[in-house]
Amino acid sequence: MPVKSKRLFKRNRRHKLRPATRSAWAKLNWPDVNWRRLMVIAAIGSFGFSGYAAALWVMDRPIESVVINGAFERVSAMQVEDALSPHVQTGFLSADLPAMRAELIAIPWVANANVRRRWPGSIEVNIREERPAACWGDSGLLNFDGELFVRNVTHVPIELPRLAGPEGSEQRVARMFFAIQHRLEQRGMAAVALRLDRRGAWEVQLSSGIRVRLGASFVDQRLDRFFEAVDRIIAVEAERVDYVDMRYTNGFAIGWKDQKPMRAESREAGEPHV
Repeated sequence: MPVKSKRLFKRNRRHKLRPATRSAWAKLNWPDVNWRRLMVIAAIGSFGFSGYAAALWVMDRPIESVVINGAFERVSAMQVEDALSPHVQTGFLSADLPAMRAELIAIPWVANANVRRRWPGSIEVNIREERPAACWGDSGLLNFDGELFVRNVTHVPIELPRLAGPEGSEQRVARMFFAIQHRLEQRGMAAVALRLDRRGAWEVQLSSGIRVRLGASFVDQRLDRFFEAVDRIIAVEAERVDYVDMRYTNGFAIGWKDQKPMRAESREAGEPHV
């Protein structure tokens, strides 16, 4: 045991007293260092950094003007100015362009905005307004992506189709409406309203006044069957048709104006299915 302790102690001692790093610094010949060259390099670096900082200070001049581009119908210049005013008090280079863009996009009726610097001291803003594609509920407006961009508008354009559905179903209803509208346009017809109720049942109203009840089940198949009925019967009798009920298993029912409804191609009796 004593021998082992002595050997371990010697190993640690040799490790602690190795002067490798110190001897390297000790061997450095300080009088031979080219101090003049080091001072020149340091001066050049300091001068370059100072010049860079000075250039940034000169370039970060106050913003001279904000140029706003865009054909506005719903967005006012005052709204744009109020959104940008907290940001244009900074310098030309220190202006936070992403924050300015976020402020602009938050304005109702602004679909997109781009902000960029224009030398020597102007900020250029390009704004694109939303294009309403349909009314949502009583006073909301949807764009062509089905996004509800205005919840309460004082004047609802009468030429826009009216869509309705549960909260959060805006894009689903819009997609369904545009799909139906495309197939109707191929037949010289148009839809003016689409409603999705809380049970998941669909009802379409055409420009001729015809109401089409699709229900909540097998909607795609019922739509195909409806367009077959349009091509065969409804198109030529559109002025006489009050509603079309597609909720039957193998057929549909037509409600004629001032007449009792007629069930067509139905092999099963009974009430329509949801």
